[in-house]
Amino acid sequence: MPKSSSLESLTRRIKSFRDARDWKQFHTPKSTAISLVLEAAELAEMFQWGHEEELAHLSSKQKKQVADELCDVLYWVLLIANDFEIDLDSHFKTKMRKNERKYPIHLARGKSKKR
Repeated sequence: MPKSSSLESLTRRIKSFRDARDWKQFHTPKSTAISLVLEAAELAEMFQWGHEEELAHLSSKQKKQVADELCDVLYWVLLIANDFEIDLDSHFKTKMRKNERKYPIHLARGKSKKR
């Protein structure tokens, strides 16, 4: 099954951005995985010391910052998937089916502990 047009379009945009700057030479599996982790850490840092009440009601500026960090994470996710020729759309659906079997509603609903 081909990638969804939305993911495919985003991936083309990312590849175009990278290739125009001749950065592919620097994007080894190790460096891209590290970049993904670093961007995810920047997102986590935004919430590190916030109180639940504050975090539930982010300002427009804070939401934009969260969106920017999410986009940075997505950039690396899509680039890694592209470089390893992984069809994220198809694999995501398969993974969700696995999760549904692993955590059936009747056993998992309202519980935070994994079995």
